[in-house]
Amino acid sequence: MGSFFAGVKAGTLGGIVYVGGLGVFNALLLVVLKHQVLGYPSFYQMCSPGAQGNVTALNQCFSVVLGIYVPFIAFVGYFIALFFTAFFGLWYERIPGRGPVGKGEIMAGVIGIALVYSGFYGFSFNFDSEAATGAFLVAWTIVFGYIIGALYKRYTRSVAFQPPDASLLKILVDGKDFTGKTRTFATTSSHKVRAELADDASFKEWETSGGVSLEDARSFDTIMEVNGDGLLKGKVGKKY
Repeated sequence: MGSFFAGVKAGTLGGIVYVGGLGVFNALLLVVLKHQVLGYPSFYQMCSPGAQGNVTALNQCFSVVLGIYVPFIAFVGYFIALFFTAFFGLWYERIPGRGPVGKGEIMAGVIGIALVYSGFYGFSFNFDSEAATGAFLVAWTIVFGYIIGALYKRYTRSVAFQPPDASLLKILVDGKDFTGKTRTFATTSSHKVRAELADDASFKEWETSGGVSLEDARSFDTIMEVNGDGLLKGKVGKKY
């Protein structure tokens, strides 16, 4: 479990930078390679079948691709990126990799593959454009991974959950067992915390440190507020 909303926030800003960069690069590439592109069959078949040799029709087709198709591909690509970054936040702890940036690079790679597989990564009309687009996509995806990892770290805080003895007390957060684990939460978020006790255990109180605070530290069922990295620890005793 990570923070779904932190993933969305990271994907919102990071996705704009990512697909915006891809869109701008593709537009510039089309302009630079315009003379080659105009003579490539798959180009004029997109919007003007049979336009080969008709300079006016080809230029009109080029304007349509540059002004409509490129923004449309970027628009769809943005929502693909946002979809994956939302789940990046939700499944953050399950994603392999060390730290937010390492995990971000893995998710960015998945997003890049998804864009290529779905055809929303850009245009490739000939070998030159395909090589240039592929090289830029790889490099820009690496940058994107760093961005979403850094943003996720910025929007979240890490909390460790330590019981004195896991056989006596389990720490449930929003209904999930986080005993002995460290999890990320959105900054300034609130979560329900509950102590699940063994039959021979008696709850005493919660102890917190760092940016973690509780509504009632003496209640086994209370609300935790996360404003910074911190620790939540439960104290129990034996029943007599």
